[in-house]
Amino acid sequence: MRDTPVIRLVLVEPQRLIREALQALLDKTHGISIVGDAGAAQEAREIVDAHHPDVVLLAMDGWGEREVTLRDALPWLSERTRTLVVTSDIDPNLHARAIQLGAMGIVLKTQSAQSLVKAVQKVHAGELWLDRAQTASLVNRLTRNRTEEDPDATKIGSLTAREREVVTLVTEGLKNKDVAVRLSISEATARNHVTSILDKLALSNRFQLAVYAFRRGLVPCPQMPAILRSTDASRQDVYPRPRRGGSSRRRLA
Repeated sequence: MRDTPVIRLVLVEPQRLIREALQALLDKTHGISIVGDAGAAQEAREIVDAHHPDVVLLAMDGWGEREVTLRDALPWLSERTRTLVVTSDIDPNLHARAIQLGAMGIVLKTQSAQSLVKAVQKVHAGELWLDRAQTASLVNRLTRNRTEEDPDATKIGSLTAREREVVTLVTEGLKNKDVAVRLSISEATARNHVTSILDKLALSNRFQLAVYAFRRGLVPCPQMPAILRSTDASRQDVYPRPRRGGSSRRRLA
């Protein structure tokens, strides 16, 4: 049987007792390795920069701490890794804001340990994790204003987190086989993702997708990108491929 990849995780929880309990739980979970822990989101920056974890598990409770986290730390962390928020706050406005700022999932502290482990695994796989009872309300909050202002917002909002990753790689010029390697999926799965994306966005080919992604802000537009200068819609190998970092464990009290 093929071994599953180890998920390298950084744990951020202000209460030491709870942090150590979560460490004990996750350390004994096959396929998860805690590479660092911190007592606050700001303290996690050095760990994230140094060790490039796959997932940051970010506990967020208390009005003062959560406002600082939402405004400052969460967008910064989410640019560098997939972030899963753990909270006891059931306020849907908080959940919606966290997702808007880059969190890929919300786990309530009333949920089971099994749910937490599954959420970590799903977020690592590029999927959004939300409590089923609140999903519809949250999606409505996130899309209501945007759909009124922008007819493309619904189409863009229908893309999964994994499909957004594929969009980014397509704009880098990667072919399906290269996308598959980068995401550790089969080439057929990569091809299916591209087909689904084109269908959802009502586009005909990868070149149109790249143009659309740049114009709609799905990915940052580099200065004079080669894929947009080319008249060959099939041209794909035009971007360098980003590096990945290593890992080891470090603690900040």
